[in-house]
Amino acid sequence: MLARQALCRVAKPSVAGSAPAGARNMATLREIEMRLKSVRNIEKITKSMKLIASTKLAKAQRALNSGKEYGLANSEIFQHASSEPTGKRKLFVVVSSDKGMCGGIHSSVSKATRREFADKDSDLDKDSPIAVIGDKSKSQLSRVLPGNLVISFNQIGRDIPTFADAAGVADLILKSGVEYDSIAIVYNKFVSAISYESAIVEVQTANSLKESPGFSAYEMEDDVTTDLAEFAFANAIYAALVEGHACEISARRNAMDNASKNAGDMIGNLQLKYNRGRQAAITNELVDIITGASAL
Repeated sequence: MLARQALCRVAKPSVAGSAPAGARNMATLREIEMRLKSVRNIEKITKSMKLIASTKLAKAQRALNSGKEYGLANSEIFQHASSEPTGKRKLFVVVSSDKGMCGGIHSSVSKATRREFADKDSDLDKDSPIAVIGDKSKSQLSRVLPGNLVISFNQIGRDIPTFADAAGVADLILKSGVEYDSIAIVYNKFVSAISYESAIVEVQTANSLKESPGFSAYEMEDDVTTDLAEFAFANAIYAALVEGHACEISARRNAMDNASKNAGDMIGNLQLKYNRGRQAAITNELVDIITGASAL
């Protein structure tokens, strides 16, 4: 009798202090449930962003079609205005934006710019200045070519770029006092709704127009040539802005579509884990109940 009472006194603390058999599984299930909830919320956000980007893409493509006319006008006017390069110092105007979550759209123009500077066969002056439109490419190029950045712009083309935005950028660059011999605009070229590629377009400066055989055959005042070069520069920037904007919207739609698919796959895997853990916890509880009943 005394031994039986002592055994009860020893056994009671262990029973009171022990955790339920499925406590560990219950904690795991709670974690999985919380993760499922967060992934479902992320899926809702990515699907909403995809719908918004799909709506904006139609407007961006319409702006792209009208903006391309500016670029075609430049190429038609200056196709016979070729001149020999007068110097090695080239001004690079890199066109990107301030927004992210659109894949490698900003890295594309940054890599194209770095390739131009890293080309050993080119006679490009390694101290050539760089003007950046958009904070994303600015942060990327500032880590690789910090000494070449001379001017940057943000909040340009937050919705659909306008010619006023391009004219303001061109005016500030021309009035900044940056010295250069030629101009190159680095932008993303719109190929289709699911693809794009980086491209570089050369822009004629006032000095190159004066020295070109096609323009030197006509008698023009210096102010006329300068105004024409400034207007052509603004035209080229506007064409690059609208094309880059269309690429950004299509890339964001594709990125959000892929993110939604990945979130769906993750939800399926987590739901399967949750169901298996819940089944295991129920099975363990049934085993405990049956074992206790058979012990009686």
